[in-house]
Amino acid sequence: MEESQPDTTPAVGSAADFAAIREGRHGNPFSILGPHKRGRATWLTAFDPGAETLAARVDGRRHPLPRIDGQPGLFQGKIPGGKPYTLEGRNALGQEWSVEDPYRFGPVLGEQDEYYFGEGSHRRLWKVLGAHPCEHEGVQGTHFAVWAPNATRVSVVGGFNAWDGRRHAMRARGTTGIWEIFVPGIGDGEAYKYEIVDPDGTVLPLKSDPVGFGSEHAPSNASVVRDISGYGWSDDGWMQERVLRNARTSPISIYEVHLGSWRRKDGGRFISYKEAAEELVGYAKDMGFTHIEFLPLSEYPFDGSWGYQPVGLFAPTIRHGPPHEFRDLVNAAHRAGLGVILDWVPGHFPTDAHGLGRFDGTPLYEHADPREGFHTDWNTLIFNYGRTEVKNYLTSNALYWLEEYHTDGLRVDAVASMLYRDYSRKDGEWVPNKDGGRENYEAIAMLQAMNVLAYGECPGILTAAEESTSYPKVSAPVDAGGLGFGYKWNMGWMNDTLDYMGREPIHRKHHHHQMTFGLHYAFSENFILPLSHDEVVHGKGSILGRMPGDDWQQFANLRAYYGFMWGHPGKKLLFMGQEFGQREEWNHEGEIAWGYADAPAHAGVRALVRDLNRVYRETPALHAKDSEPEGFQWIESNDADTSVYSWVRRGGPRDAEAVVICNFTPVPRGGLRIGLPATGRWREILNTDATDYGGSGMGNGGGVTATDTAWQGQPASAEITVPPLGTIYLLRES
Repeated sequence: MEESQPDTTPAVGSAADFAAIREGRHGNPFSILGPHKRGRATWLTAFDPGAETLAARVDGRRHPLPRIDGQPGLFQGKIPGGKPYTLEGRNALGQEWSVEDPYRFGPVLGEQDEYYFGEGSHRRLWKVLGAHPCEHEGVQGTHFAVWAPNATRVSVVGGFNAWDGRRHAMRARGTTGIWEIFVPGIGDGEAYKYEIVDPDGTVLPLKSDPVGFGSEHAPSNASVVRDISGYGWSDDGWMQERVLRNARTSPISIYEVHLGSWRRKDGGRFISYKEAAEELVGYAKDMGFTHIEFLPLSEYPFDGSWGYQPVGLFAPTIRHGPPHEFRDLVNAAHRAGLGVILDWVPGHFPTDAHGLGRFDGTPLYEHADPREGFHTDWNTLIFNYGRTEVKNYLTSNALYWLEEYHTDGLRVDAVASMLYRDYSRKDGEWVPNKDGGRENYEAIAMLQAMNVLAYGECPGILTAAEESTSYPKVSAPVDAGGLGFGYKWNMGWMNDTLDYMGREPIHRKHHHHQMTFGLHYAFSENFILPLSHDEVVHGKGSILGRMPGDDWQQFANLRAYYGFMWGHPGKKLLFMGQEFGQREEWNHEGEIAWGYADAPAHAGVRALVRDLNRVYRETPALHAKDSEPEGFQWIESNDADTSVYSWVRRGGPRDAEAVVICNFTPVPRGGLRIGLPATGRWREILNTDATDYGGSGMGNGGGVTATDTAWQGQPASAEITVPPLGTIYLLRES
């Protein structure tokens, strides 16, 4: 082919520019590299530190690019203007290559994206930032964009450029602090990080992508390009009806799962998302749960954090498979009629060098002052919720999981630590708000914005707060002065009732109102009753292990307690293993104790939980008014001497009433007169002492008949038998 003659006169850039590019110090490489018009000519400057010779091929014609004198790796020459080209290199060993020049491509981001990002209103930030395989200007590759406003240079590095930060230095986008570059020829599966030079010129440890969609397997921690577009969902039916499944008036019974230790496979490896789509979904459905809630699945470096110290907030953890396989799990759950809730952790993040901490050499995502920006309890950093871009980052992340993965809800971890500036701090260790108080106005505003965005953009979802204080209106709408959550975990109920159940029955009469106290505030929020992972770790033992007495009494106590819980106002949550009464404390390093799940006593607990879920779902009186005082009435709440409790649950006007009676002593209560709301037949729909559950079989022969003898404030009553350490449910027959 005909070859043009080189012009050796440099026309673009100075010696200082060239030195800065070679040394990785240049903050605006697009001003030098790539094609540039000078008069009527187009000059191309290219940097390839491995090349001895370099040429540009345009329309099949080769245009040699002379090396710039005294600047190894830098080449410059004239080429025909306005046409695409490729670079052809040759090294000292005679090896040759041909590549697209990333510096010939224009920007991908538009002014509108920059505007919305700058004002903190870009609802779908992941559409702008991160790594996106795409076609740009007719070429396939990946567009990278990252926010690092105080950096003097940002590069994307990976195996595609020998992890050399000089090769793909990025373009700064105006005043937004975003850096971007289109890298031709790479796509899904490529590992990458960002090499960032801080304001002082120091090269920082390589950083993972804050908006990366994938990650390497630990202990490696590079981000991985993942194409998250184009999944073929088949859950339309569920998505259309989930507004009913997540409503306050619906039965919600949640199976909380740490996927890494639910089951292990093949010598101890983690279960995959695809395997869980069959095994976990099938199991949860068979057990009658309505939702599966996962401990955090966004990428995290340390197994022992259970996911609560995330680094990759936009990446489903690779421990169980790539993003589309997580979608397979969600899709399968929906097709089985199960909702999927994710734990979401906006309260803190770890200090790992590859993470968000001092991301561009400055406190970018966190506060500069450790009194605001460091959790001493967890040795983690706290987001600067008052910073516009950080607030946008978090609210957009919440929407990301709901939209991209069709998840049905978010449970927000450690909300109390976000609401109060003095959380777990001594005097002098925290900074008051602008009014001198302890409330964290900025965190409150972020949570409100997240809930408004989530409910506004994704009808039918739910959000739930793990909030351990009496902060008001957690589950009230934002426009009514609330935080905007759909539900709140009832931590007070959990602490009081577990403390009561852990006492020997002979002492329970002295603590009788630990079981009734929750009803004083049961309708102040939309509550979920949680027996979560936090109650079976750190030396607390299992829920079964906290029950007193011999083996029979422990199981009977547990069954009676579960009956109390499912009959109590509030949605239900049970951590994995507790559905069959696991004896040991939970250990994330193995799987739950399936080995004895089928032993008679444990199988009995599992059968009970399955039936509790069924009865709860099928009986509107037990769920329709979980959050309304009209759905509950005490029959007997003061009988401390016998440790017997009884109450009425009500649904709508046409729903049959249910009555719950609990006996928390090992003494049978035969011939006990109980007030009932109406005369006639009351069917015994559940008895935790049934032989099918491992109990003694003491009961009421299928039901009782109430007469018009008024009793305990009720217009009717019946004599019933309440088994020892047992709970029974009666349902009025129409």
